[in-house]
Amino acid sequence: GEESVFYFDNGDAIQGSPLTYYYSMREPITETGEDHPMATAFNLMGLDAQTVGNHEYNYDLDTLADDLQGLLDHLDLREVTLIGHSVGTAEVVRCLTRHGSSRVAGAALVSGVSPGIIRSKGLPDGLDPAVVRADEEFFRRDRAAWFTRFADAFFAVTSAGNEVSDAYTRYLIDRCLVARPRAATGVRSGGTGLGLTAELRAVDVPGLVVHGTHDTSAPLAHAGERLAGLVPGAVLK
Repeated sequence: GEESVFYFDNGDAIQGSPLTYYYSMREPITETGEDHPMATAFNLMGLDAQTVGNHEYNYDLDTLADDLQGLLDHLDLREVTLIGHSVGTAEVVRCLTRHGSSRVAGAALVSGVSPGIIRSKGLPDGLDPAVVRADEEFFRRDRAAWFTRFADAFFAVTSAGNEVSDAYTRYLIDRCLVARPRAATGVRSGGTGLGLTAELRAVDVPGLVVHGTHDTSAPLAHAGERLAGLVPGAVLK
């Protein structure tokens, strides 16, 4: 309804929707002849117009933050709770520090890479920048090998009680490879190059930080604990 708005930015209106990928594997519309589920959903929402999306999007943090604020302004949303995951935590922070919090009541930062994981003055035990550059080159050269190499650690398959199968891990790697190379490298570079320590102190809305103890891509000590300590009044769960 008009009083409660949920907005999910998945890229292209049709191609980028998770529902599209799910539906295409379960019941391909080319075989059933049914209406595309996203088209049906958009019709129910009463959209006046839509585009296929921008395949060559800019993934720098300021652009992402500006787009988020533009959405809040366009829909005239107020008392909003912004929820960011992974690199999205940085987008939420940059939106608040770049545009202010007049429309925002609070923020939830989930499993984020903020404030940054590369060695710096504020993080002397962070990752060696040279190691990060080499890893980025590996990613650009062979994304399939990169995802496969780090999949076990990412999904914590060696942890007690973990029942993630090899088949499901392979399935999720294949889903990652659906992303266009430019998008994948752009978002990844934005995440590894973060340095938000100074601006986190300017966040002036209540914050909830949620972070796993076994996160290997953004270790709790480097990310969640530091993030909660830098955002005034934030609570870590």
